Amino acid sequence: MDNVDKETKSKISRLQILEQRINSFILQKQTFQTQLLETENALGEIENSSETYKIVGNIMVSTEKNDLKNELTSKKDVLKLKVKNIEKEENKMREEANVLQKEVLSKIGK
Repeated sequence: MDNVDKETKSKISRLQILEQRINSFILQKQTFQTQLLETENALGEIENSSETYKIVGNIMVSTEKNDLKNELTSKKDVLKLKVKNIEKEENKMREEANVLQKEVLSKIGK
C-alpha cells in the first residue's frame, strides 16, 4: 500500500465507507421487509377473524375490523415505500462503489 498515491488511498477509504453504508442499508431493508411480512400476515388473519384486537402499550384492546384493516394497510404501504427507497439508495451506492473499485484496481494493477 506504500506505492499507492494519495488519490487512490482516498478512493479506497471512500470505497470502504460505501461498503459500510451499503451493509447498513441492507440491515434496514431486512428489518422493514420483516415488518412488511408480519403486516401482510396480520392482514390475512383479519380476513378469517370475527373479532379483532390490537396491542396498545401493554394491553390488548378490541378494535373494529375495518379500522384495524385500514391501519395495517396504511402501514403496509409505508413499509413498501421505505423498502423501495432503501433499494434505490442501495443501488446508487453500489454503482458508485463499482466505479470506485474499477478505478482503484486500474491504478493498483499498473
